[in-house]
Amino acid sequence: MEKQLEYFTIGNSFGGSQAWFQNIVMNIGGCAAATACDSCIYLARTFNRPGLYPYDSWHLNRDEYVRFSQMMKPYIRPRVRGVHKLEWYIDGFTRYLEDAGEKIEMKGFSGNHTYEEAKELVRQQIDRGYPIPYLLLSHRDKAQFKDFIWHWFLVIGYREQGEDMIVTTATYGGATEFSLKAMWNTGYEEKGGMIHYIN
Repeated sequence: MEKQLEYFTIGNSFGGSQAWFQNIVMNIGGCAAATACDSCIYLARTFNRPGLYPYDSWHLNRDEYVRFSQMMKPYIRPRVRGVHKLEWYIDGFTRYLEDAGEKIEMKGFSGNHTYEEAKELVRQQIDRGYPIPYLLLSHRDKAQFKDFIWHWFLVIGYREQGEDMIVTTATYGGATEFSLKAMWNTGYEEKGGMIHYIN
């Protein structure tokens, strides 16, 4: 099986990009806020919920995206070790949604779940049309995941490949594919995980 979400572009960028942030704190540590911003734009367009994004989600530009990221910053603020807990993302994003007059239920899906359980969640969420915020902390394969370690990004597609699942991620203004099995089995005790958007 295979499914890819119809994701958005901003100019030549596949989704937004943390590299655009001129605020140094956000440029270095704003990946969680950027993930929430991209979630808002995608969900506003896909589910006709314009209240999620303060600008026109069908006519996107870089300047408005950067301004939006500054609006999101107080809710999902960068910290010394980053937003390294799923509940911090959920709590901050929930407060943003409340102030925006919107509601999206969320649940954390810990990295302590098995790979099979993770694969099933990815399949269910993408099939329902929802992107998946993913937090990857440390990983033993630093060569493959060097730009994704201690980083938030979105999973926006998958394809089954035998017992493995190849997932498409969106971050840094680009799309990258990884083996979910390899990414999920980090080799470290401290786990990240995923966020399950419910509605």
